[in-house]
Amino acid sequence: MTDRATLELHLNRLLEPARFKDYGPNGLQVEGRATVNHLVCGVTASLALIDAAIEAGADAILVHHGLFWRGQDGRVTGWMKQRLAKLIRQDINLFAYHLPLDAHPALGNNAQLGARLGWTADGRFGEQELGFTAAIEPTDLAELSARVQSTLGRPVTAVPGDGRPLRRVAWCSGGAQGYFEPAIGAGADVFLTGEISEPQAHYARETGVAFIAAGHHATERYGVQGVGAHVAQELGMTWQFIDVDNPA
Repeated sequence: MTDRATLELHLNRLLEPARFKDYGPNGLQVEGRATVNHLVCGVTASLALIDAAIEAGADAILVHHGLFWRGQDGRVTGWMKQRLAKLIRQDINLFAYHLPLDAHPALGNNAQLGARLGWTADGRFGEQELGFTAAIEPTDLAELSARVQSTLGRPVTAVPGDGRPLRRVAWCSGGAQGYFEPAIGAGADVFLTGEISEPQAHYARETGVAFIAAGHHATERYGVQGVGAHVAQELGMTWQFIDVDNPA
């Protein structure tokens, strides 16, 4: 058991949100009860996750995608009212860390995704150095795609490059298709992220660097688990991860 202020302090020390220029506020987004015994972790602060956290007896929820984003309307209506009303009624704290959770070198989304795929990061790239790189045993796109699909439990979209052996991988979880060009510049033979947009297929064909889109949600399930387990052990809380399925 711990208290809200101590949990917030530990999360901020661990994830260093002040280092990042982000799309929304990182840290405590909704204040709940002062005492925290049980922490629920999830990808997005959706109504489904909030309902599941209430059922699980959560005192606090830790997510990657919080409630508030730059450029939002700002009115508390519709889906925003529903989510906020349940959190406030049940007195549950909501903590959200976006880019800081992607970037942490050991516990973040990219580090944990790489660990599950057997990759040891040896470099960083891209804006705010969110992307990771690693040398891998030579393979081809079909074999690598099959391994990613098996690990993440969902189909992937793969665009071939020039057929070269894949010896160097770059990756950045979530909607990081815009990191493809920096990944090419970092010497990657293949780039993995969550999503693909129309231009990336052409870049892959024209540069020879393969592209794998493995799902925004699927590639961002692991950072909250790494951080949740870490702070729960430090502070003497119980914790659990609740995965709300998302095809995106």
